[in-house]
Amino acid sequence: MLSGRSKFKRVRHFVALWVLGAGLAGCAATATRPEAPKTLRTGAQPLDRLQVAIVPPERDLEAQVMAGDFAIANNDLSAAATAYGRAAELTDDATVAARAAELALAVHDQDLAAKALDRWARLGAKPLELAEGRARMALDRGDTPEAERQLNAMIATGDPDAWREFGRTLAMARDAAQAGQLLERLATPQRLPNDSAAWVAMSGLGETLGRHDYARTLGEAALARFHDGNTYAWAAQQKLGAGDRAGAKKLLAKAVASDRTNPRLRLAYATLIAQDGDDKGAARVLAAGPQDPDTYTMRMGLAARANDKPALARLYDEIQNRPDDVQTANAYTLGQLAEILGKLDDALDWYAAVGDDDPRDFDASVRSAVVLHRQGKDDDAHAVVADLETAYADRPDALRKAFGVDAELYMDSGRYADAASAYDKALRVKPDDPDMLYGRGLAYAEAGQTEQAVTDLRKVLAIKPGDVEASNALGYTLADAGRDLVEAQALIEAARAARPDDPSVADSWGWLKFRQGQLDQAESTLRGAWTQRKDADIGVHLAEVLWSRGEHDEARKVLDEVRRIDPKNASLEKTERKLNP
Repeated sequence: MLSGRSKFKRVRHFVALWVLGAGLAGCAATATRPEAPKTLRTGAQPLDRLQVAIVPPERDLEAQVMAGDFAIANNDLSAAATAYGRAAELTDDATVAARAAELALAVHDQDLAAKALDRWARLGAKPLELAEGRARMALDRGDTPEAERQLNAMIATGDPDAWREFGRTLAMARDAAQAGQLLERLATPQRLPNDSAAWVAMSGLGETLGRHDYARTLGEAALARFHDGNTYAWAAQQKLGAGDRAGAKKLLAKAVASDRTNPRLRLAYATLIAQDGDDKGAARVLAAGPQDPDTYTMRMGLAARANDKPALARLYDEIQNRPDDVQTANAYTLGQLAEILGKLDDALDWYAAVGDDDPRDFDASVRSAVVLHRQGKDDDAHAVVADLETAYADRPDALRKAFGVDAELYMDSGRYADAASAYDKALRVKPDDPDMLYGRGLAYAEAGQTEQAVTDLRKVLAIKPGDVEASNALGYTLADAGRDLVEAQALIEAARAARPDDPSVADSWGWLKFRQGQLDQAESTLRGAWTQRKDADIGVHLAEVLWSRGEHDEARKVLDEVRRIDPKNASLEKTERKLNP
C-alpha cells in the first residue's frame, strides 16, 4: 500500500460534549429560603458559548489521503484517484498533486488527470513531468498530434531523464500501433543523444511495439556508432532472435572483451557457450572477472553437472575467503556447495544464514529439511517444514510446495500413508494440482492402495493428456497389479515412444513383459536398463525375472549388487522374502 505523507499524519481528537440540563433542580419554595443568586438563574452557561467546527469529509485533507490509501490497499484505483484529486486541492504539497495525477492517468480519467496536472503545475511540477502527463492523456484519447507535441516538449526540456521518460510513456500507451509510429517519427538517430543506453532502449522498445525493421536498423546504427558492452550485448540479442547463434556468440565475446568487469555480460556469453556443450569454456568466462551471486551460482551448476568435486571445493573456498558481506549475499550458494561436498553441518549453518529478505529464504529452509533428513533427523526435518507451513499459510503456492516437500520426505522414508496425507493437504490448497496428484498416486501405489493410485494417475492424464511420467507410472502400476494389461501396454508404449532411452520407462516395459509371461523380452529389456542405470528397483525386477527362469545364482548376484547400492530398499526386502520364504 502507498503510505500517506507524514505531514498528514495528525492525531484527531474528538471531544464528547455532555449537554447539561438547563437550570438547577429546585426545591419547594419557602418563605424563609433565600433567593438563589441571579447569576445562577439567568446567566449563560460556559458551554453555551463553545462553538465546535465540523469539517465536511470532502474538505478534510487527512480524511481524503486516508481514503485514497485505503482504496489503493483494496485495489480500487478509481476511488483512490478521486480521493487524491480532492486532497490535491486542499494542500500545497506537490507530492500529493503528483500522486493524484499518476492515479488519474492510471485509471484513464481525463477530467481528473487534467485537474491534477493543473494543480501540480501551480505547485511547481517540472516541465518534463507535465509534458509526460499530458502526452499520456493525449495517447489515451487517441490524439496523435497532441501526443507528438507533448513528446517533443519532453525531449526539448533537455532533462537527463527525458529520453527514459519518453520511452516509458510510449511503452504504457494502450495503442501499440500509435506508439510505434510516434517512436519511429521522433526517436531518430539524428535526435537521440550521444548515449548508447538511449539507442539500445529505443531499439528494444521498437521490438516490443512490433516495429522490427526500425529496431533492427537502429540497433545496427548503434553498433556502428558505439563500441561498448551494452551495444554489443543488444546486437547479440537481436542476432539470437533472428536465429544466428554464431553471430550472437561473436558479439557477446566482443561485449565481454570491452567490459570485463560486467558480470551480466559474462553470464550471457557463458550461457551460450554452455548451451553449445562447452561447460569448461563457460566456467572460464565466468571466473575471469568480478563475481556476483548469479555468476557463483552458474559456476556451481556447471561444476556440479560435470561432477567436478575439486572445482566445487575450490569455488567453496573462494567464496568463503571473501568478505563477510559477500559470504552473506551468497549464503544459499555456500549451503548448496557444502551439501554437495558432504559438509552437512556447514550446509545447515549456511542455509540458516540466508536472510529473511532473501528471495531464496524459502528454498534455504527446504534444503535444511532435506539435509536434516539425510542426517537421519527426520523429526527435525519435518519440524522445519511445519514452520514453513505456518510462515507461508497466507501464500497458497508456497504452502502447497511446503506440503509437497513434507510428502517427499515421508516418501523417501517409506512412510507412504503419511506422504499421502501430506499430498492431501497440498491438494486442499490447490485442488487437482497435477504434480500433487501424481505424487499422491505414487504414494498410494507404494502403500499397496492400487485403486486409489490408479484413480489419481488417471486424473493426472485427464488434466495433462499424454504426460510421459504419468503414462509410465500408471502403466507400471497396472502391470504390477496384473490388471488392465492392454491399457498398461498402450500407456508404456506411449512413454517409450516419447523417451526411448529412459531406463525407468524400459523398466516398466520389462516388468510388463514379465507379467505377460514373455520372459525373454523381459530379461533383455531389464538387462539393458540395469546396464544403463544401476537403480535398485530395476535390479530387483531383473533378479525376479532371472529367478523365474531358474537362474538363481545370477539372480542372487544382482540382488547382492542392489544391496550394496540401497540396502534399505523396500522392493529388495519384499523380493528377498518372496524368493527365499
